[in-house]
Amino acid sequence: MLKARSSLEAHLYMDLHPCECGGSGDFERRHHLEQHGEDLVAVYEGTCRACGRDRRFAFVMDEEVPPPPPAYGGDKPSEIIDPGEFAEVAFRYGRWASLGALNAPRSERYKYRGAMAAALAAEEEVLKFIPEGQDAVPASAFTSQRGRARYEREPGKFSRDVLEFKVEASQKALAAMEGDPPPAAGEE
Repeated sequence: MLKARSSLEAHLYMDLHPCECGGSGDFERRHHLEQHGEDLVAVYEGTCRACGRDRRFAFVMDEEVPPPPPAYGGDKPSEIIDPGEFAEVAFRYGRWASLGALNAPRSERYKYRGAMAAALAAEEEVLKFIPEGQDAVPASAFTSQRGRARYEREPGKFSRDVLEFKVEASQKALAAMEGDPPPAAGEE
């Protein structure tokens, strides 16, 4: 059974695993919890919006209390999402937030904070895959087809130096967006 460190990680996993019909990973998710022996299991069920196929995911929840969103998990690396997948998520959220904020009036940049925070959280996840004493994510950490393909295209982007630079750049971008307060009621 899949082991999730948080509900946010479970949702990201479902988003990354589309229906067999080729539709998106999006489906109306009904959620409930089950107790299986000592394990708390989060079950998500619903119907594919594209083909009507029933979808079901069950995740054993990590015993560690998860950090608040947008973090996906604690200090340990994910067991269900690989570093290449997190890098792809970081790239997509970061690009969307950066372009949106760049093209928005200063008074509206705050709308992109959530996406930039999600990009930063995903970048921080990639760093968790670097073993202590090493300078890069090992090739063996890339377990998904999507993740391996990203690693094969850009292995240098998984070095500690590059990843730490990306985290720092995202932190600065997020801080800049946080300097842009939302307009007060009636000022839009």
